[in-house]
Amino acid sequence: MAVEIQGNDVSDGARHRIAWLTLALGFAAALIWFFAKSHKQGVGLAIGTALAWLNYRWLDQGLGALVSVAQAQEGSEQARVPAGIYAKFVGRYVLIALAIYVSLHYFAVPLVAMILGLLALGAGAFAESLYEIFVSFQSSRG
Repeated sequence: MAVEIQGNDVSDGARHRIAWLTLALGFAAALIWFFAKSHKQGVGLAIGTALAWLNYRWLDQGLGALVSVAQAQEGSEQARVPAGIYAKFVGRYVLIALAIYVSLHYFAVPLVAMILGLLALGAGAFAESLYEIFVSFQSSRG
């Protein structure tokens, strides 16, 4: 007996909003910091933001692929996961480490600024949570 899982428009919308909010908030902070404080720190924030977004996208794609594989092989004894999924899970960390190393070693971008840029994903998720609370509150008021 196969159970069909329908797409959830709410979660799809939330995932897309988190992705663009991560970019918007992170790059806005990087732009402000670039002109207000330090060019190198602004670039570090932008690099961290881009890495956070890429990390989120690859994680989202990898988890989506795992769900698809699990649904497709629901009745089988052993599910076969494509190697590309493993590569995306491991590749996220390798890419982040490599980008941070190159940025630090060759371009002298401050590490703290890149780490703060990586936190843009948390800011995007927090903003999405506030949006969901606001929408829920508005719909409950009628």
